[in-house]
Amino acid sequence: MTLSTNWPYPRWVAHRGAGKLAPENTMSAFRLGAAHGYRMFECDAKLSRDGVLFLMHDADLKRTTNAEGTGSDLSMGELAQLDAGSWHSRAHAGENLPTLEALARWCLANHLFLNVEIKPTPGQELETGRASGALMNRIWPQTVVPPLFTSFKADSLRGAREVAPHIPRGLLVDKLADGSGEAELQLALELDCQALVLNHALWDAALVAKVHAAGLRCSSYTVNDEWAAQRLIDLGTDGIITDRVDLFSPAQDGPLL
Repeated sequence: MTLSTNWPYPRWVAHRGAGKLAPENTMSAFRLGAAHGYRMFECDAKLSRDGVLFLMHDADLKRTTNAEGTGSDLSMGELAQLDAGSWHSRAHAGENLPTLEALARWCLANHLFLNVEIKPTPGQELETGRASGALMNRIWPQTVVPPLFTSFKADSLRGAREVAPHIPRGLLVDKLADGSGEAELQLALELDCQALVLNHALWDAALVAKVHAAGLRCSSYTVNDEWAAQRLIDLGTDGIITDRVDLFSPAQDGPLL
């Protein structure tokens, strides 16, 4: 299989909006990332009790809001009343939890690219994938570069594929089963993925070559040091997800050091 040339996404992706410079997965973070010149944004999406996709990384509310408990146990109306900014800094006190639809519409209005990590509350893997696909079918024009769906959960990618097969997918991987990456690559191929998105330390030249030879792209998270980013560029990988929107210029494609 030859490497697909149909990969319209920028190399540099802002993690959860603007990394750690603003409260993650809030509109303030995405606006700040855009102010630093980033054109593609990664976010985490899960389902509320009433079936609305909202942005949050953790299943539990405690780390990034003023509430406790499981986010998916609340309706979107209840989630919208939470303070998702005070944990980060006083400047962001009162920040709202956005819906995935709100972020997607903002990206469309500003001609930006979106990477939706389908981050289901445990037990909602398939349902969250299907909902993500259904949302993008409804609001994202097929004349525009589609979002990229990624997930650690194979069932979430299966759900997204079932509902929106035209939207590209990437399999997220934190550890390789046997060190070779063969099992993870085969799963990505089974899921009809266009990318393998690994913990950046897992990539080496042999694995990059193997994944490219299979026709998939190579992307990495979460890359916050210049030496690590330079290593990935030298290896010929295709995407770098970073918190350091203040350190890396998204226009930079050559040597960093």
